[in-house]
Amino acid sequence: MTDDVQTEPIESVESIDDGETAIDWSKAQEGVRLLLEAVGEDPESEELQETWQRRVPSAFETLTEGSRLEEKPELRTFEASGNNFVVKTGIPVYSLCEHHLLPYFGTATVAYRPAEEVVGLSKLSRYVRWQSRQLTMQEQLTQDIAHGLSDELGAEAVLVELSATHLCEAMRGVETQTETVTRAVAGEPTDNERRRFNEASN
Repeated sequence: MTDDVQTEPIESVESIDDGETAIDWSKAQEGVRLLLEAVGEDPESEELQETWQRRVPSAFETLTEGSRLEEKPELRTFEASGNNFVVKTGIPVYSLCEHHLLPYFGTATVAYRPAEEVVGLSKLSRYVRWQSRQLTMQEQLTQDIAHGLSDELGAEAVLVELSATHLCEAMRGVETQTETVTRAVAGEPTDNERRRFNEASN
């Protein structure tokens, strides 16, 4: 028979944030607190109180924005003067591996052939950032960006390449830091468009 463990009530979300929150803060707080206890830490220590009460829940609220449609950036479009192929390189990507909840990060190259409208170039980066803020695999994220942009823009062809380093590989397991490259295509790009995309992404 074990003694009942008495713990102090977890601080309510209302005392942390006066506005509405996008995640269940009380569950997030409880989960982080239990994890700290599981690895032998004292959640009530001066150094860790803010960790479970505020910092980690707040971080995960931000890092999972891609799972909420209300956070999706508005892709304002403009009438296209032609169907010239658009290529944007070096888009920063930061996401979370759904297997280990550890980050992977790198860059994306996005290209598309517009139909009737083009989107502001900064919106491509914002869209990639939104898609990447969720628990996902790199392969799935690459597909989500390509097909999501195709649907949003009505583009005739979209190509996406994502090159990333995974901390779940670098910090544990084989403990090596390598780059993983994934590609996805939506629509039917021409051979010339594929060549231009390959040149831009290399």
